[in-house]
Amino acid sequence: MLKITDAAYLTSAVNKSQFIHTDKPIIAVSGKSNVGKSSFINMLAGRNKLARVSKEPGRTRMVNYFDFGEFLLADLPGYGFAKVSHTEKQRWAKLMQDFFADEANVTHVLALCDIRHPPTQDDKDMVHFMYVNLIPFTVIATKADKVSRAAAANGTRTIANALACGTADIIVTSSQTRQGKEDVIRRIESVLELYQENKKENTLQEET
Repeated sequence: MLKITDAAYLTSAVNKSQFIHTDKPIIAVSGKSNVGKSSFINMLAGRNKLARVSKEPGRTRMVNYFDFGEFLLADLPGYGFAKVSHTEKQRWAKLMQDFFADEANVTHVLALCDIRHPPTQDDKDMVHFMYVNLIPFTVIATKADKVSRAAAANGTRTIANALACGTADIIVTSSQTRQGKEDVIRRIESVLELYQENKKENTLQEET
């Protein structure tokens, strides 16, 4: 299994001129404000303070890049935070539009949803956007430790129905108990393998 041992913060981007261009695959983490993106990233890294966890939603207002060794992870701004000004929301929307406009910016998206609540319209819009634009993604249900096993199963079905995907395609996680961490890493492994295969095919096509 993929080993993540030395994850490190790289830089933050506030506009497209600052996006990182690299030969490594880039896996993005998306989700609404307060869905637990920072805690999820820290769980993957095996570190408590790699990504800053804040009690105040809407703190991530840039694309924050982290080096996970075999891939880069891009922490995207949380969406759907009502207390942000209209101008700030527009700036975030432009940043995300620019980020997804170039397929070199992202190889795969881990789309986080809170297992305790039905997906918001923003969640649905985000997943619809990825479907329409053929952006590979995986739905991650967070905060499973905060509900019973039965409630987690119900929450997973609710998310699957709202986002038009199968329950088997959703990875249930908890940053507190580390539930689902190995499943997420296995999914990332498959993403990396496909990335390398596509890279080899593209190289062969260029040579011929």
